[in-house]
Amino acid sequence: MQQTDVAIIGGGIVGLATAYRLGEQFPDLKITVLEKEPAVAEHQTGHNSGVLHTGIYYKPGSLKATNCRAGKLAMQSFCETQGIDYDICGKVIVALDESELPALQRIYERGQANGVNCEIIGRERLHELEPHAAGIQAIHVPEAGIVNYRQVCRRLAEIIVERGGCVQTDARVTAITPGDQRVVVASTAGEWETQYLVNCAGLQCDRVAKLGGQKPSAQIVPFRGEYYELKPEAHHLCKTLIYPVPDPSFPFLGVHFTRMIEGGVECGPNAVLAFAREGYRKTNVNPYDLLESLTYPGFVKLALKYWRVGAGEMWRSCSKAAFVKALQRLVPDICSEHLVTAPAGVRAQAVSRDGSMVDDFLIDETERIINIGNAPSPAATASLNIGAMITEKLAARF
Repeated sequence: MQQTDVAIIGGGIVGLATAYRLGEQFPDLKITVLEKEPAVAEHQTGHNSGVLHTGIYYKPGSLKATNCRAGKLAMQSFCETQGIDYDICGKVIVALDESELPALQRIYERGQANGVNCEIIGRERLHELEPHAAGIQAIHVPEAGIVNYRQVCRRLAEIIVERGGCVQTDARVTAITPGDQRVVVASTAGEWETQYLVNCAGLQCDRVAKLGGQKPSAQIVPFRGEYYELKPEAHHLCKTLIYPVPDPSFPFLGVHFTRMIEGGVECGPNAVLAFAREGYRKTNVNPYDLLESLTYPGFVKLALKYWRVGAGEMWRSCSKAAFVKALQRLVPDICSEHLVTAPAGVRAQAVSRDGSMVDDFLIDETERIINIGNAPSPAATASLNIGAMITEKLAARF
């Protein structure tokens, strides 16, 4: 049995950022990251659209807001020192008609409260920034940016190992045995005895928490986000990031346009129930995962509440024409011939038994185990600050 001071389950960006921050503050600690896949960043992180979020949408004082603001600056600093490309390209959030202006104003007020550099602009200024965007008014957020989070994760993993830590891949955790002084973690790559355990397992975080004897306050329900990508001849239709005013009746941002750091423009996503926790394709079906979602009281209540909007999301999943129509609301010049199918992502959304989506980051703790039970967007942007926050929690125990 191998010995370690802190074991972290999950080699996505939150787990790696936590290991990085721990090693930065406590260089003598022995730190082990256990990742079930052959490489890091294979799930939510690796299917991320790569946006450096500013925190404009989030409730002031929430973990999302505070961690996003500090985390974005930390991520930019990390990229600069490590030679990782990023681009502060800016973003517009577009109101298409007068009915959306009150919601646009509320987003602007949140941005101001969170310290985001943003301003409300009219149609003329919007068309200077995004000549092909529709809209009567918008919020310009010049500090929004893009980055490659897979590249960030690879460098984080390298630094962890350079400092003497371990990033063990092909290590799916199969059992967790908490004790008074130590925790034993069994995996497909062997067993580790650790003083403290941090669960950053993303799509599997509630199951990992149960392995450790905890009863999660919410269950993960996987939502697949499907994307198209603009063909090169249509790249000129989007210069930065173009977002709609979010629909208050549905807790997702809606389809939008995202310029990517490697080049190209991504369009989407929609949001549909994935038939597997790691169901990146429509044909990926895991009967156990699907039954678990469909029989969970929280999902049933959620589906009943949002059935009309959910039906529209499912229709866009089946119909490219419907997807194009949604994109044309933001950029009318888009047509079907401009689009090719792009890889999908899966969002690990924590849903409470009452049917409410957990809106903020969720952290449950025992003396020996810290569970990250919900870390949706902007977790990648905020990851280095989330890692610092978890480090503070562990430091109080050392």
